[in-house]
Amino acid sequence: MSSGPWTNRGWRRRLTVGVLAGALLAGATASTASAHGGPLGPFYVPQPNAGAITQLKALAAAGQWKDAALLAKMITTPTAVWFTKGTPAEVKASVRATVNAAARKHAVPVLVAYDAPARDCSQYSAGGAASDADYKAWIDGFAAGIGSAAAVVVVEPDGLSLLPSDCGQEPADQSGPITQGRFGNIAYAAKKLGALHGTKVYLDAGHSHWQSVATMTDRLIKGGVNDADGFSVNTSNYQTTKGLQQYGSWISKCIAYVQKQSGSSANCASQYYPATASDESTWALTDAWYAANVTAKPTAHFVIDTSRNGKGPWTPPADHPTGDPQDWCNPPDRGNGPRPTTHTGNPLNDAFLWIKVPGESDGQCYRWTTGPTDPVRKMADPAAGQWFPEAALELARNATT
Repeated sequence: MSSGPWTNRGWRRRLTVGVLAGALLAGATASTASAHGGPLGPFYVPQPNAGAITQLKALAAAGQWKDAALLAKMITTPTAVWFTKGTPAEVKASVRATVNAAARKHAVPVLVAYDAPARDCSQYSAGGAASDADYKAWIDGFAAGIGSAAAVVVVEPDGLSLLPSDCGQEPADQSGPITQGRFGNIAYAAKKLGALHGTKVYLDAGHSHWQSVATMTDRLIKGGVNDADGFSVNTSNYQTTKGLQQYGSWISKCIAYVQKQSGSSANCASQYYPATASDESTWALTDAWYAANVTAKPTAHFVIDTSRNGKGPWTPPADHPTGDPQDWCNPPDRGNGPRPTTHTGNPLNDAFLWIKVPGESDGQCYRWTTGPTDPVRKMADPAAGQWFPEAALELARNATT
């Protein structure tokens, strides 16, 4: 765009009014331009984070019109609504309010159920229900809130990919009561929510540079994926859409191999073998294994979180000090990926969704230090779920949508 329009004061005033009004009214607006209908859409645009509105107003007041327009576009894109706490009655009321608001706009809300006991291995997003019984009652309230309305539900991000047995809280053989409870809780959610007439349910399955296909296949089966529509990948992460489509397809085919051909998930090829995870050009080797070995039709579909994967994953500097670089935690210079749509080009991939709300912090990242400053960003990051103005603007500016 030429510089002319940006120097016209009348045009700038109209832009300011337009972007602010659009963002402030987003909670009552469905985005038909960025969500292409079909069985899952158009998707609902919830009310933006209060921090986003504050930032948008500040950009407009400072005359940063282009950044204001980019941020407004990002925060008026359909995103998921997360439910992370409350009593069964409270979550029922909150979910009901969301699905009713979406229904008034003839849109489908994307809802995230995130209240499993001992979630996130007591890390940045620690919390969850006090017991398995409390969680199941919470899911009952969640389901009652949806009722017969149309909805998409993503069940427990990282709930199966990060078990208590993975982080030393319980024995690694998954025999501990919290780990066994996790499988039971997610299976309960899959069955309860999957029985709702208008609801699509996806159990979260991590991402393509984490657990292997065999591991996630086994865990999804234990978590009741047969009672769901499938699974979700890349929630709150940054992996490439192409790689995620391959990973999701492999998991779906591995599930079919196990359940329809009596195969062992341990035999399933993955991003680690015969492929090399760090080199997606080798992933055709794993594609070839599935073509040669899986004859059963896969039926588990998947959705991809593309909210922040436009630039792919962040590569930490090679000379970083010893310690965990936390490449998943508020990495710099990332961008929004494909906007929500059911047009994915892959018959098993039901939709691209913005599940993680872009602009909300992943946590206070200390990386290879003891904090409190993020050594990459040279600042203290906001707590998990809080608005992160600097990261939000990076995502909007670097969007590849």
